[in-house]
Amino acid sequence: MQSVKKRMISDIWCVTNRTLCRENFLDRVEKLAAAHPAGIILREKDMNEEEYSVLAETVLKICKKYNTVCVIHSFTETAKKLNCKAFHVPLPVLRKMSDMDKKRFVILGASCHSLEDALEAERLGCTYITAGHIFNTDCKKGMPGRGLKFLQNICESVSIPVYAIGGIDEKNIEEIRTAKAAGACIMSSAMVCENPKEYLKCFH
Repeated sequence: MQSVKKRMISDIWCVTNRTLCRENFLDRVEKLAAAHPAGIILREKDMNEEEYSVLAETVLKICKKYNTVCVIHSFTETAKKLNCKAFHVPLPVLRKMSDMDKKRFVILGASCHSLEDALEAERLGCTYITAGHIFNTDCKKGMPGRGLKFLQNICESVSIPVYAIGGIDEKNIEEIRTAKAAGACIMSSAMVCENPKEYLKCFH
């Protein structure tokens, strides 16, 4: 997901979920951006596009201030309107995108939950994918994690960077890297950790 060929200083992407925040959401975004993760994926699934677009405009400005990549999630028209060069989509949305729309983005990713998903996303022009969920997580209660073998199989089967998602923390990140993932995405911990800058240091 980097530019995507150069390895960034951080291989940890922060995924947002403002409903988990214990403080003002934009304050949290600013702290995350200032901590310089690989980037911030603005994933607010409960918003309609109009609401999301207003929020995205502000978040993009915050990320720009800290030279941190901001990835727009799901809403193609918002990404185009705001001239954002990084975009992440569910696979069904990716399938409907025109080649012209795909070419607008320097960074284009999709969420994958099987090897077939991963191969399709690569074929459809993604520059990276997320694969998950890897470990058990409260966000997916009752659904067991797909595990490290699942992750490694995907990493060995595609030629684009694979970022693991789901239940990943500073205690298991090395297992993710050993499985040949390019890095990982964190959500819950990114939203609630006391000090984002210090927390992200724990991954390195």
